Amino acid sequence: MVAKHEEPRCEPHGFLPAAWRYVRSAPGTFLWLLALLVTTIVLHHISPASTEAFLRRRSTNLHQLARDPVRVLAASTLWLDGGSWLGYVVLYNLFHVPVERWLGTLRWFLVIAAAHVGATYLSEGVLYWAIHHGRAPASAVNTLDVGVSYALAGAQAVLAYRIATPWRYPYAAVVLLWYGSAMISGRTFTDVGHLSAALIGFACYPLTRGRGPAVNPLTCLRSLRRRPRPHHD
Repeated sequence: MVAKHEEPRCEPHGFLPAAWRYVRSAPGTFLWLLALLVTTIVLHHISPASTEAFLRRRSTNLHQLARDPVRVLAASTLWLDGGSWLGYVVLYNLFHVPVERWLGTLRWFLVIAAAHVGATYLSEGVLYWAIHHGRAPASAVNTLDVGVSYALAGAQAVLAYRIATPWRYPYAAVVLLWYGSAMISGRTFTDVGHLSAALIGFACYPLTRGRGPAVNPLTCLRSLRRRPRPHHD
């Protein structure tokens, strides 16, 4: 019998095929960005007078967490409370995309879910304590708290384990200084949430085991410089 040899598969070249491969490498991140684009458009079609009440019903404040925690924990991640959607496109590509490509969609989701849920309850717990000790008004149980920043902080922190030493340590220090200094200067419950989310991200180290060696940033830069440029006839 004559052995059949399979023809090598040729990947299509060009910008669009390359962009599609890039999107498929992090499906969770880009589906999330698509959902945020839709909800951002929805908010632009709601009157400013109604926007706050609309978001408050989807907020992870003390009142809503006591009534329907699962619904608001999920719904709050689908709305942006300030900030440009395009700005989040940049941040998601800088942090969420490399984490999802590295860990895989399931482990990436576990990291950001842990950061979002854990930081929400820690920060709202601090707010609950402040209310009951007269440090915050009773009306704070209905404060507006939506957005994706806790999950982003968790992704930023866990990404440290993708970076080879010694570069891992200054990167981790920058993450801690960024959120730690904000908590010291701002001292709001959301500042507590951001620092908590980053610490939870660092605590997700067990999820990074077996996901490939750490990457040296200098090696990546050198490989980019040495990449041959296409020649045109």
